[in-house]
Parts: sequence; structure tokens; C-alpha cells
Amino acid sequence: MNKFSSKQIVLFLSFILTILVFITRFVVPPLDLSLFFNIIVVSLFFLVTFFLVQYILNKFILEKIKPIYKIINYIPQKGKEVKRKVSQNFVELSEVEHDVEVWAQDKLQEIERLKDLERYRKDFVGNVSHELKTPIFNIQGYILTLMEGGLEDPKINKLYLNRSEKSIDRMISIVEDLESITKLETGELKTHFTTFDIVKVVEDVFEMEQLLSKERKISLQFANKLDKPIWLNADKKRIIEVLSNLIVNGIKYGKRKGYIKVGFYDFDDKIMVEVSDNGIGIDKKSLPRIFERFYRVDKSRSREQGGTGLGLSIVKHIIEAHGQTINVQSVLDVGTTFTFTLEKAK
Repeated sequence: MNKFSSKQIVLFLSFILTILVFITRFVVPPLDLSLFFNIIVVSLFFLVTFFLVQYILNKFILEKIKPIYKIINYIPQKGKEVKRKVSQNFVELSEVEHDVEVWAQDKLQEIERLKDLERYRKDFVGNVSHELKTPIFNIQGYILTLMEGGLEDPKINKLYLNRSEKSIDRMISIVEDLESITKLETGELKTHFTTFDIVKVVEDVFEMEQLLSKERKISLQFANKLDKPIWLNADKKRIIEVLSNLIVNGIKYGKRKGYIKVGFYDFDDKIMVEVSDNGIGIDKKSLPRIFERFYRVDKSRSREQGGTGLGLSIVKHIIEAHGQTINVQSVLDVGTTFTFTLEKAK
């Protein structure tokens, strides 16, 4: 479809009217005037017609379009203000059509984003209530049993009190993890950068999780031979939290007699940290969502393993708070690899 500007339309109409007038001078017996004078008359007629058509077009059509056009162009799109200059005499109709299409597309995308956010909000509220409901109902059941006579039974009272304590600890963990994520998102939880040896940090995390790994017969090891320290500039406490979350995840969903390997790779001013395992893996459908809050690949098995379902979400927020990114690759029944980068110490 051909698109014409308003100036082209005015020129076209003026030219057509001039041609028609010029033709009529041959049909109707012309006055006895010289050719030069006829050319002058036609030229003047063309100019008068041009400005007249331009005035009519602006007055009755373009003056109605200009306010809409200005509104569309001055509405911020994707965080940036579009301020294309609008001509005082002409508005390019082809540009108007294009800008309206872009504006409409942007609004449609914004509506879709809002719908996604609304869906996410509903899922989030539902997940929070579900995660809190389980320990609350457990505590309620234990307390009712104790109140109905179990308190006097030495075989039951201590057992149920211990179980109630575990359910309370689970609720506290969920609330604390949610609080950490909120603070990381809003920037309230500040990162405290220090220089430390990441190799020593991984060794410390291996030691912390040694008992759990032995229970599940999973070995913790380095992927490459390390002859010297690797000094990084990051928040040591938060990086320990990241590594602990990833390693514990690998242990919980690993295969018996399997392994978890941590490797380091040099990328100029950064170090890429890789945490890999040969566990059950994650299916392709679930991979894009594993960093979402409370998202569980296998809901029944995940709850059996414990945890709040917020670990990977916290990991992602911590890495992003360092101005870095984290990625995941996985093959079902083969294993999973998480990679993230951190800045080298200068």
C-alpha cells in the first residue's frame, strides 16, 4: 500500500486542478492572450490552489490529527520519551500511521506485561499461603493433640513439641527468605564488598555440607586443579549463601554415589564459577522458571527434601545485586550446571 505525506497530497490536488483549468482553456474559446500570459495565469492559479488546498487540509483534517499525534509521540515508551518535532505546516501522514502502529503495539505489550504481573502476583500469593498453611496446620494438630490429653503422655508430649518447633522453624525460614528477597529487590539489603579467596570459601562450604553429602553418598570436589588462591571482590557472606544453596540443591536432588563439582574459569577481569552435578536434572519446560519464588520442578519430592522453595530465587537476586548474571543448563537424568560470574580483586 502506497503511503503519501500531506505535502504530496496538496501538491497532487493542486496539480490536478491546474491541469483541469488548463484543459478548459482549450475547450472553451480562450481570450486573445499571449502564451506567456497564459503560463503566468496557470502558474498563479497553481500557487493559489496549492495554498488554498493546504489551508483546507490543515484546517479540517490535520488540525484534528496533530493533537493525537503529539500525545502519541510525547507519551514515554519503554522508559524513553519520544519527542519527534511536529511540523507547524505539515504532519507526515505516513509517519502518523507508523507512530500510531508503534504506540498501539507498545500499549498491547504493556497490557500483556500487566497481565503477566497479575498472574505472577496471584501465583505468588497462592504459593505463600500454601507454604505457610502446611506448618500452621501441623502446629495446630500437634497442639490440639496435646490439649486433648497428649500433654500427660511422656511418649507424645516431647515428640509433638519437637515437631511443633520444626514447623515453627520452617515458618521462620520462609518469612526470613521472603524478607531477604524483598530487601535485595528494593536495594535495602546492601552488599558489603571485600577481597577474599573463593577457593577457600568453597572449601568451607564443602565442610559445612559434608554431613549431608555423606548421608546421601555424594562427593564434593573441585572440577579443576587449583595451585593458588583466586581473589575476588564481592560480598563474602552472600556468596557463601549462593554456593551453599546451589550445593545443597545438588545434594538433595543428586543421585546416590554421584558428585557435585565446583570449577573456576578465567574471563579477563571476571571469574566464572561453575557448580555442576550428575543428578536427576531439570526438564526443558521448567528451566525458565526455576528462579521464580516457590517454583518446584517436582512438588511432592521437593517438599519431602525440605527447604522453602526460595533458595534459587535468593541466589539469582544476590548475583544480580553484584551486577552479574547466573545461568543454568540441564538435561533430564543427566545433570545440572549453574554458572555465574564475579569480579576479580584488583
